[in-house]
Amino acid sequence: MIGNSRLHWALFINQTLHSTWHTPHISESDIQQLAQTNTFPLSPSSSIPIFLSPHLTITLVLASVVPSQTQLWQTYPNVRLISLNNIPLQGMYPTLGIDRALALYGAGKKWGFPILVIDAGTALTFTGADANQRLIGGAILPGLGLQLTTLGQKTGQLPLLKTSEIIELPPRFAMNTPEAIQSGVIYTLLAGIKDFVESWLSLFPDSKIVITGGDSNLLTTYLKARFPDIAARLIAETNLIFLGMAKILFGNS
Repeated sequence: MIGNSRLHWALFINQTLHSTWHTPHISESDIQQLAQTNTFPLSPSSSIPIFLSPHLTITLVLASVVPSQTQLWQTYPNVRLISLNNIPLQGMYPTLGIDRALALYGAGKKWGFPILVIDAGTALTFTGADANQRLIGGAILPGLGLQLTTLGQKTGQLPLLKTSEIIELPPRFAMNTPEAIQSGVIYTLLAGIKDFVESWLSLFPDSKIVITGGDSNLLTTYLKARFPDIAARLIAETNLIFLGMAKILFGNS
């Protein structure tokens, strides 16, 4: 899965999810080298790529929200591109992100429809479908890290903060600039999540709600402290998009 910030990898062996990892986006020359050597990159902390036997038939299944990266990876041998046309959800609009559609479909197939998916990645998104697997719609806003980065980079004097530096909920009314930024971003994000969840449950009281994405654990921790009833409704699943991809590839097996 080619995301806005990273490449998200999953290795399936005999239709079973074997492992997952993440890497930065990769240049065209590096992709060509990987194709020639029949390898895939591991995480940034590892300098050893995955070597796949040239005697094995390896299919690279690709879904992407970054068109420039999509084009580069289509030069890799045995590529299968997943598009919205491959996802059996009703009512999808043409510009719906493939990541949102896959996550929604994967969640619904595992926990049942209706379903609401919260993806806490570069963008924070809400995507819901009803009992008939029809898209109800959703919302998109800047994610936690993106909001912090934007304030740090697009202002003259505000510091650049990282999510890894925020260990616990900041004071609501802060007495220094870093904590004031944390307070403003985090408390409004939590209030927004609470509002969307409550609105969804007013429409579909028995619906499951699944949270995924790189900041999902952090936001869930904050929600447990601030809105424990909301946090208790959330199902955490880091591999949600790959659940959707597996359903497209392998069906109900």
